[in-house]
Amino acid sequence: MSKGEHDIDSELHAVRVSPFTTASKMEAQISSYPPLGQVTQLRENTFEFFALLEIGNEHAEDPWEVAVWHSSADGGWIETLLSPISAPDSPSSLQITSSSDTLLYFRTSFFISSSLNFTLKLRNSRNQPWRWSRDVSGIADGVILINPEVPFGGTETSLSDIIHGLNPDLKVRASASQTPRTQLWTINANIGPAQDDRSAYTDIELGTPWGGPLRYFALVRHGSPWLGPRHGSSPFSLDKDAVMCSFLNGVGKHLVLLGVSGVANVMTLLRSSDSGSVKLHIRNDAEVESSGLVLAAVGDNFESAIAAVMYHARTVVLAQRNEESELSRELQSLSDDIKPQWYENWYDGLGYCTWNALGQRLTDEKIIDAVEALAKDHINISTLIIDDNWQDIDYEGDDQYQYGWKGFEAEPTAFPRGLKDTVSRIRSKHPSIQSIVVWHALLGYWGGLSSSGELAKTYKTVQVDRDDSNLKGPMLVVAKEDADKFYNDFYRFLSNCGIDGVKTDVQYMIDTWVSAKNRRELTEKYLDTWMIAALRHFSIRAISCMSQAPQLLFHQQLPRNRPVMLVRNSDDFYPDIPDSHPWHIFCNAHNSLLTQHLNTLPDWDMFQTDHEFAGFHAAARCLSGGPIYITDIPGKHDVDLISQMTGPTPRGQTVIFRPSVVGKSIDAYTSYDNPTILKIGSYHGRAVTGTPVLGVFNTSRQRLRELIPLSRFPGVLSGTKYIVRAHRSGFVTPVAYPSSPAAMLTVSLDVRDYDIFTAFPVTQFQSETNGRIFIANLGLIGKMTGAAAILTYQSELLHTGRVFFDTRIKALGVLGVYISSLPNMSIERDFMITILGDPIPTHTVSINAADDHVLNIDVETAWKEMGLDAGWSNEVEVKLYFDIEHP
Repeated sequence: MSKGEHDIDSELHAVRVSPFTTASKMEAQISSYPPLGQVTQLRENTFEFFALLEIGNEHAEDPWEVAVWHSSADGGWIETLLSPISAPDSPSSLQITSSSDTLLYFRTSFFISSSLNFTLKLRNSRNQPWRWSRDVSGIADGVILINPEVPFGGTETSLSDIIHGLNPDLKVRASASQTPRTQLWTINANIGPAQDDRSAYTDIELGTPWGGPLRYFALVRHGSPWLGPRHGSSPFSLDKDAVMCSFLNGVGKHLVLLGVSGVANVMTLLRSSDSGSVKLHIRNDAEVESSGLVLAAVGDNFESAIAAVMYHARTVVLAQRNEESELSRELQSLSDDIKPQWYENWYDGLGYCTWNALGQRLTDEKIIDAVEALAKDHINISTLIIDDNWQDIDYEGDDQYQYGWKGFEAEPTAFPRGLKDTVSRIRSKHPSIQSIVVWHALLGYWGGLSSSGELAKTYKTVQVDRDDSNLKGPMLVVAKEDADKFYNDFYRFLSNCGIDGVKTDVQYMIDTWVSAKNRRELTEKYLDTWMIAALRHFSIRAISCMSQAPQLLFHQQLPRNRPVMLVRNSDDFYPDIPDSHPWHIFCNAHNSLLTQHLNTLPDWDMFQTDHEFAGFHAAARCLSGGPIYITDIPGKHDVDLISQMTGPTPRGQTVIFRPSVVGKSIDAYTSYDNPTILKIGSYHGRAVTGTPVLGVFNTSRQRLRELIPLSRFPGVLSGTKYIVRAHRSGFVTPVAYPSSPAAMLTVSLDVRDYDIFTAFPVTQFQSETNGRIFIANLGLIGKMTGAAAILTYQSELLHTGRVFFDTRIKALGVLGVYISSLPNMSIERDFMITILGDPIPTHTVSINAADDHVLNIDVETAWKEMGLDAGWSNEVEVKLYFDIEHP
C-alpha cells in the first residue's frame, strides 16, 4: 500500500486552488439544462432549454420570471423570456424533496447556428429588479456548441491548421485512424543518445492547440506512481507533466494529444509553456539517437478522439515486439490455460484487505481475528489480501523507502509458526475464502533487498540509485541474470504456503532510477518477468499497484496479448483526510477516460464501510466495473451497505454486481473546482437491449441541484422508450422517450450526497382490454447496480394472451419487474411465478412500497423456503407469466 508516497494535502491544494465555501441560504436557487458553468455539445440546432427555480414555499405564489441572457457567435447579447411549465409537462424528480421548498420549471425553444454563451436572470415580480444567476449561485456562464453529425468528407485537415505555430522541425505524418470520423497524426521529435550512463533530455515546442482552447483536460503524473486530472480554459497551463491532453475548440472539435512511452527506451510527456503552448518533454535512456512520439487525433467528441490515439498506440507498441519470441509464446500459452470460472471467482467476489483495518504492524493473530469478526457478522468474503508489513524486513534507515527485505518467510515474531500455518488455519475455518493474496513490492520491498539478508546472499544483486521528489539514494535489487529465478522461487514458496495471488505494489520505483543503463536493462526485464511468473503460479490472480508511470502504462497494461489484469486506478483511499474522499472519486472517474482503453480492470482501491463517506465510496466502486474490497476495522461494519453491493449465489458465495462497461466521467472538461455534480456513466449488457447507468456525486462543499436529461446516460437510444429508477428512493419515472420532458431528471444532492439512476428499456405489448402495457426487468432491486445481476432476459406474448417473462440472475435477492398496468392487477389472480420450474410461495411476491408499478419477487426467501439446490449451475432462472387482458 502506498503510504507516505507524497503529501496528499498539497496535491489536493494544487487541483483545488481556491477553498470551498458553503453556500448561504438563498431565497431562490436556479439551475438549467443546458447547464450553467459547463460546455454542452448538442447535435441539433433546435433544442429545448429548461430552467429550474427552487424557492421557499412562502414565495411559491409569486409571479416568478426567468430569462436567458445570451449571445450567439454572430450577434450581441439579447434576452429570451422562458415560459412556466405546468406539472404534467415538468421534468421527473426521483428523490424525496423538502416539504419547505417548491420547484418551479420554465422552458423555451432555441434555434442557433453554431454556438451560444448564456447566463440566467430571475425575479419574483415585474416590479422587482432582475437578479443574475452568478450572484445567486456563483456559477459562471454556460456555453452551448452545436456539433451536427454531418457526413465525414474526404477533405483532410492539416495539423498545422489545428495546432497554431506547429514546430516545423517536427516530423508530422498523417496515419489511418481505427476510429470512425477522426483524423490521426504521428509527431516525432529527435533526441540524442544517453551518454556516460546519463539519460538524454530535451524540451521541444509543439505549438498552441486551436490557437487557444475553449477548455482543456489533461491527465498528469499526480505523483510518480499515479495519474490525476487537470482542467482549465485558455491559456493552457499545467503544474505537472501530462501523459494525455485534450483540447476543445469553439466549434465542438476535440484534439487529443498522447505522449507514447516505453518504446525503444524513450519516454515522452507533455508540458505547458508560459505562453500557453504545448511542449514535449522527452527522455532517452538508449545509447543511440532516437525520437519521442506524440499521437494526435481530432474528432467530433472526446471519446472517439482518445480512442483513436489509444488504438494507434497499441499498434505502435506491438510493432516493437517479436510475436515469435519466447515471452510472447509463453504469454499465449498461459492465457489459453485460464478457465472462465476463474474470472468470475477473482473479479466478482467481495474482498477484504488488511491495510487500513489492521495497521502497519501485522501479526497472524490480528489477521485471524479480523476474519473471525467478518464471519461473526455474516460477511462472506471471497478474497483476503494480506497487505504490507507481513514480510521479514530489516527496518534499517529513516523510513520504509530505506527498509530492505531479508527473506521469503513471514516476519518471525509476528508470524511465529510461519506463513503456511497462518494460511492453513484461515482456510480450515473459512473454506468460503477462495483466494488468499499477499502484498509485496515489485523489487521486494520499498527499499529493495536488505544487504544483510538471506535473499542478498542467494541471488546476484546490483545497486541502483534513485532520485524522486521524496526519496533519493541507493537501493539493492536482484540483477537481471537472476530475476526469473527470484520471482519463480518466491512464488513457489508462496504457493507451497497456500497463497494463490499477489498484490504487487511500488512498481513505479523502476522509474525513479537514475542510471540510463539500469533503466534500459532492467525496466522491461522486471515487468515481463513478474508478469510471466504471476501468470505461471497464480493465473490471473495478481493486482498491479502504483503502476501508472508512463512506461508501465504502455509496456505492461496496453497490449492485449495477455489476460486482463487488475490495476489500481488512482491514489489511495485515505480514511482520515476528509478532503481526499471527493477527490478520490473524481480522480478515478477521470482517470478511467484513459484507462478504459488499457487491457486492465480498474481497481478503485479499498474503503471502509463504517465511515462517513462509506456510501459515497460504495456507490463509486459499484459503478467502476472493477473489484470491490473493504478494509473495515474488525467489528465495525455497515452490513446493510455491504448488502447493497453484494448478493449470495445459489452455492453460497458472495458476488458483487459489476457493470459490463467500466464507469467513467461523462464530462471530460468539467473541473473539480466547478460547483457541479460529478456524473459517472456505465452500462450493462448488450448494445440496444442493455441498461444505461448514471451515478451522481456531490464532490463540492455546497448543496447542488441540476437538470440531467436521460439522453446523457451512456448507451441511451433516441428511438427507445425507458423508465428510470433511483436506487436510494426506489422511485420510477413514467415510460418516456429520451426527448420527453419526463425523461429530464431533477437531481438534488447535499454535500457528500450521491445516488444511482438506472435506465431500463421497456418492452411494449398491446392489450385489447387495457391498451398498451410496458414491462421491464429491473434486476435485483435494493442493490446499487442490481441491473448487473441480469445474465439473460427475454419476454414475449404467448398465443394464450399471457406474457412470458424469463430471466436468469447471478445471485439471490429481490427481483424487480416493472409492469405499467400493475396497479390494476391482482398477484393471486393474474400471476404465476416459478423458480427452476416450481411455483414460488405467494407471500414472497409483493407490490413495491416506493412505486406500485414494480413487482417485488423475493427470490432469496423463496429459494430458502423451497429448499432448492443449485446443482451444477450457479445462477437462478425465474419465469413469470401474467395475463395482460386482466379485468
